[in-house]
This record gives sequence, structure tokens and C-alpha cells, in this order.
Amino acid sequence: MAELKVGDKAPQFTSKNQNGEEIKLSDFQGKKVILYFYPKDNTPGCTTEACNFRDNYQSLLKDGFEVIGVSIDSEQSHQKFISKFELPFNLLSDEDKKIVEDYGVWVEKNMYGKKYMGTARTTFIIDEKGIIQHIIKKVDNKNASQQIRDLLVQ
Repeated sequence: MAELKVGDKAPQFTSKNQNGEEIKLSDFQGKKVILYFYPKDNTPGCTTEACNFRDNYQSLLKDGFEVIGVSIDSEQSHQKFISKFELPFNLLSDEDKKIVEDYGVWVEKNMYGKKYMGTARTTFIIDEKGIIQHIIKKVDNKNASQQIRDLLVQ
């Protein structure tokens, strides 16, 4: 699949959230969506990023955004992660890796010289019509919400 770019239509998806409920991108037609991909529940960087979105969730909602997190973890893993950190938004389970592949974030990674496939931490900002407005590839976990706000005032 070709790499997604700003101005592209966001790929549609249907996935289960932490409660086993089916969530579709089309459910959010008319809303702005922060779709963020992260490698793994309960890891330091992913927890920092999720808690930043949690701490800024009400102001993001007020600004018309919906926040959706996606990882290849199971619904049960997402339930524990949400419960532990009181996350107020949906986390989608992408165990079959369809969404991460459609969005081009399932990539080869390298840690300590060992190559493996994993999710590249990436945030897509999608407008009310389903068009990608911004792609953040270098996510600042501690300031993920502010990083989005800074893009929107440019």
C-alpha cells in the first residue's frame, strides 16, 4: 500500500473496542478525529502518551475532537490499560493488523540490533469529512495533545 499523505481520504476501518463494541471510522463523520497508533499497552512511552490524551481529553472534546487509540493488543489488554489509568476514550484492538497495515504504521523496527515488525507510534488528525489533515510521525509522548494543538494554529 502506498504511504498515506496529508489530503488523502483516511482508510475506513471497523474494529472492536475494549468492550467488544464495533467501532467504525464512519461513526465519527462530522467530527474531527485524533487517531493515534501506539506499540503496546502498559509500556512507559505508550502510558505517557495515553495519559496525556486523558489529561487533555475534555478540552479536546470541547474543540470538537474525538480521540481513538489503536494497537495490536487484545480487548482484554485494553480493558486493563483503561482501568489502570482511567482512560476516557476508546482503544481499538487490531489483532489481525489490518488497520496498522492500511495506515502504513506496521513497519520493521530495530532494537539493540534485532529487527522485528511493530507499530510505529504515529498520530493522524482526520477532519469532519474523513480527510487526513496532519500526520505526526515524531510523537512527543509527554506533550502529544499540545503537539496537535500547535499544528492546528499554524
